[in-house]
Amino acid sequence: MAKTDDVVDAAADGVAPVDSTLGYEQARDELIDVVRRLEAGGTTLEESLALWERGEELAKVCRRWLDGARARLDAALAEASEGDGEAEQE
Repeated sequence: MAKTDDVVDAAADGVAPVDSTLGYEQARDELIDVVRRLEAGGTTLEESLALWERGEELAKVCRRWLDGARARLDAALAEASEGDGEAEQE
């Protein structure tokens, strides 16, 4: 939870940078923590906005990972399908 506390501390600066090298699991876990903090309440409006912005950026990181995984899966399925078609022609 320390990472999210850092984000709230950074709210005064209006900065909540997301490390672009975060892995999917790291981004997802931190996003879950952000959502829990927002749902729990007890934060100022400024802190809530900083958490929300952080959550949006983390969601983008997760989406990029998932889109990349989908593209790789689609490519592998297409390659396997082409291989099956060539085997049937022989």
